[in-house]
Amino acid sequence: MNRLIDQEIAHISRVMWPSLLGDLGGAIFSSEYWRMRLHALLDAPSVTKAQLCAIDSLLLRLDHYDQRGPDLYSTPTDEASRDDGRTERSSEPEALHG
Repeated sequence: MNRLIDQEIAHISRVMWPSLLGDLGGAIFSSEYWRMRLHALLDAPSVTKAQLCAIDSLLLRLDHYDQRGPDLYSTPTDEASRDDGRTERSSEPEALHG
């Protein structure tokens, strides 16, 4: 059962951000949908501490997404253009990992 939970956590972490960002029509699946999936995993029997931490991390990312909105994540955040044409690393964490 724990291996299935690990696979589900890995799947959600891969597809959650792309589905939230969606396309021109908006999100494919809402944050409420992903929150429901994650809470279902929390209700599973014998969830390990590592799995709880991974689920909690994904829930925190959803909270951040809900507070900031999708527009914050629709543009690259890992590099910012400088006046001299070069790029520099942003001090903000990368938000498009999935």
